[in-house]
Amino acid sequence: MYSLMINGKRQKVAVSPDTPLLWVIREHVGLTGTKFGCSKAQCGACTVLIDGRAERSCQTQVKDAVGKKITTIEGIPDNNPVKKAWISEDVPQCGYCQSGQMLQAVALLKAKPKPTEADIDEFMSGCICRCGTYQSIRKAIHIAAGMSSKGGGK
Repeated sequence: MYSLMINGKRQKVAVSPDTPLLWVIREHVGLTGTKFGCSKAQCGACTVLIDGRAERSCQTQVKDAVGKKITTIEGIPDNNPVKKAWISEDVPQCGYCQSGQMLQAVALLKAKPKPTEADIDEFMSGCICRCGTYQSIRKAIHIAAGMSSKGGGK
C-alpha cells in the first residue's frame, strides 16, 4: 500500500512498487486528464508536476513518488495564468496533449517567469503536439507570463 499526495489529497493505492505513476493516477485514483502517449517519456502527454517539476509519469514508478507533492491538470486551478491563456488563445485542437503541455508550461514559468523564445523552445521541446499548435502554445506562454507578473493567479 502506497500513500501519495495528489492534488493536495492523500490517496492510498495498493499496487506493485514498479507500477508507473501514470496508471496509478488514471486507473486507481480516477484522474484521467493525464494521458498515455508513448510510454517512453518522449511525447509529454503524461506530464505531471512532482514537487513543482515537470516529470513524465509513464516512467516514474509509484515507489519514487511517495512523499512528494504530485499535481495533475485537475489540480491546477481555473484562475492559473496558463489555463487562462490557453483558453483565451484557444490553443487546443484535438486537445490530447494539452494537459501535458500546460503542466510543462506551468513548470517553465516557475523556473523562468519571463521566458524568451529560446527558453520556451528548449523547455517545451519534449512535448509533442500532433496538431502542430506550437505557435499558439508559445503565444499562450507569453500571455501567461504577463498575467503572472501582474498577479493573475498561481
